[in-house]
Amino acid sequence: MMLSKIKISGTIELESGLHIGGSDAFAAIGAIDSPVIKDPLTNLPIIPGSSLKGKMRSLLAKAYNETIAQTPNDDDERITRLFGASDGGGENGDQPVPARLIFRDSFLNNAQELLDKGAEGYTEAKFENTIDRTTAIANPRQIERAIRGSEFNFELIYDLTDEQEIDEDMQTLLDGFKLLELDYLGGSGSRGYGKIKFINLHAETVFGDYDAGGINEELGA
Repeated sequence: MMLSKIKISGTIELESGLHIGGSDAFAAIGAIDSPVIKDPLTNLPIIPGSSLKGKMRSLLAKAYNETIAQTPNDDDERITRLFGASDGGGENGDQPVPARLIFRDSFLNNAQELLDKGAEGYTEAKFENTIDRTTAIANPRQIERAIRGSEFNFELIYDLTDEQEIDEDMQTLLDGFKLLELDYLGGSGSRGYGKIKFINLHAETVFGDYDAGGINEELGA
């Protein structure tokens, strides 16, 4: 069949503060020790596509792999088909497997709404403290987080190259969305950071003639 490209878009809503780190090469005294990554044009927090892709793949690997994969190339075929592999292994020999998914960076899209609700800014400084068990000396630090209630546009592109595999591919992707919602994105998830929710997911064919209606049924759109 002819290649089709399907765009799946929606919104990522933060249900708790999110920290995905930016550069902290220089921090003045009293400044944030660990800033979040921001769009250099707007200075607003962003969610890099690489963070979404990496965390989703690692969660799927835990769920799907029957044994611990030594490298990403050893992941379950359902994962390598979507996320790619530099060495296909098995039937593919040493040929690379091109990724079927392209993750876009996600940008804050409700900045004014946050201010209208009373937010003083688009990020917050969360004070964390670690205690040295030997010396009992405290090591306080400030970690910057995108605030709860922030909404980021979400978009990925799925390359449909084999119509017989699309149902399984979509199930893998849906599992990835659910696992991310049940886990966390970014750092410090065990301390409550990074709880997210995907909302208003919708699929549309942006190249080719594949009918994306079935995908929208699976997404609940």
